[in-house]
Amino acid sequence: MMDCNDSHTLLSGEELIYTITIPLSTSIILANLVIILGIAWNRQLHNTPNYFFLSLLVADLCTGVALPFIPLMGLNRELSFSSCMVAHIFPNFLFLAFLLNLVMVHYERYICIVDPLHYNNLWMHRSFPLALLVVWTPPLLYASLPAFGWNNWTGPDWNGCCASSQKITPLSNCSSNGTTCCSYRRVFPNAFIYLEVYGLVLPAILTIAGMTGRVLWITRGQLKDICRLHRSVERGSQASDQEHKLNLRYTRCVVAVSLTFLACWVPYLIYMHVCIAFLISDTKWSSTTHIVLSCTGIGSMAVVPLVLGLANRQYTEPAYKLLQKLRDRWRRRTQGAEEVAV
Repeated sequence: MMDCNDSHTLLSGEELIYTITIPLSTSIILANLVIILGIAWNRQLHNTPNYFFLSLLVADLCTGVALPFIPLMGLNRELSFSSCMVAHIFPNFLFLAFLLNLVMVHYERYICIVDPLHYNNLWMHRSFPLALLVVWTPPLLYASLPAFGWNNWTGPDWNGCCASSQKITPLSNCSSNGTTCCSYRRVFPNAFIYLEVYGLVLPAILTIAGMTGRVLWITRGQLKDICRLHRSVERGSQASDQEHKLNLRYTRCVVAVSLTFLACWVPYLIYMHVCIAFLISDTKWSSTTHIVLSCTGIGSMAVVPLVLGLANRQYTEPAYKLLQKLRDRWRRRTQGAEEVAV
């Protein structure tokens, strides 16, 4: 954390944030738009499961838009009370909505594999608008709690002063034109942060990991049954080439899921627990370290829906066809220009 009247450090921190997040945010936004348009153009994809995934893509798109502003929450800035609340509450709401949408998508696909007979009778399929309210309303309500009074804005540590994690500066040095020092410590009490991390975020991530592991376990059992039936039909005790191909495909699937989890979730888990450790110890740490960890952690987590979407050819087929048409048109123009030149 940095002092709010340290303008040079604040500007350098903002420049570093924008340097890291703008390219990542742009990539996330464009990739989400490609998948969203792919679902919108393909009428065969207009069904409830893909509507859930579309809601997740919208949440991820919003997270990509808010990505440059999330690391800014770790910097002390001069803002009014309302601006400070919006700057902290809105990105937090988008993040929680993204996470809850991700849990809903995983749960819907998990039930499809674990209990296919009752899949179409799920409450979320019978009342899709209610499911949308479930994944968007609770994050908004929880993220808005600081605006309704659960904050440290008028606490004893902030009465008449502007504070950072290590230093208290007179208010006269930090406020001008009705602005005060805006810090996440003034907006989010420690209890709010602990409840969000260990009551919402971490259980959601563990739930996603548990459902994914369960699906892989069920897939492994089904694969063994298929191999057993294949051997009984072929009347042989040795594994055939087809069984080796199935086992290899399953192994690749496990490796892909493991690498995706390590690449997308581990950086965020590291960032989250490092922040909690420094919050508990109340020690000052480098703003550069905080910026790099927050940008990579949150950015890597926002890639999860893109991995799910880009891996489905139905979602990317319209964009692929469009690129093919543009490429063919470019080739025809190039050939025509060469013939004219000759």
